Amino acid sequence: MRLLLISNSTMAGEPYLEYPKPFIQDFLGKAVKKVLFVPYAGITFSYDEYEAKVQNQLSGIGYEVEGIHRFDNPVEAVKQAEAIVVGGGNTFHLVHQLHAHGLVKAIRERVLEGIPFIGWSAGSNVACPTLRTTNDMPIIEPASFNTMNLVPFQINPHYLDANPDGHAGETREARIEEFIEINPDVYVAGLREGCMFRVEGNSIEHIGNRTCRIFKKGQPPYELKSGDDFSFLLK
Repeated sequence: MRLLLISNSTMAGEPYLEYPKPFIQDFLGKAVKKVLFVPYAGITFSYDEYEAKVQNQLSGIGYEVEGIHRFDNPVEAVKQAEAIVVGGGNTFHLVHQLHAHGLVKAIRERVLEGIPFIGWSAGSNVACPTLRTTNDMPIIEPASFNTMNLVPFQINPHYLDANPDGHAGETREARIEEFIEINPDVYVAGLREGCMFRVEGNSIEHIGNRTCRIFKKGQPPYELKSGDDFSFLLK
């Protein structure tokens, strides 16, 4: 199994997909020529526009992008794909569409067979067992909160340490503490922007200059950095 799970597509002040591009290229290598792109998390722009936006960036590093929305039979498109890329946006809408088209099982099966999977933001959420550590508003009700279960832990992308000044609501950490109270056996990784996980078989690597905050019921939250041992997340 090969996964590249990215916290966010874009760093503030940079072009779209600029910072993860070299990692995407290194991950996909030269054998992959075309990627199947899943744009279902996009809401305020068309799937064609989303596909073009990703194509504009990935063509420069040698990959053709084709949106799954162009296929009459999305499951068959997954079966024929060289690699699968799932973009960010609204996780609830993404999961709704994945279930509606029968793609949760189809994508999981292909990834377990060994084809590369890349996701950012909502696209990294769906590699987890459920969507329940997303930051997004539930704008639509999916058939299930269950997702692909490619990794046994949960990711909270765009992880932030504090709320904005003047905001009296719960912090991100407080929300995750609620999750682990209800789900005591599940690790949650607070994946900060500019960071990602690369999974190759039974190994996992954290990539990025910022630390990752780890949450588990019964343990104080703690920080790990790139180069530390994250293998416990896959057990």
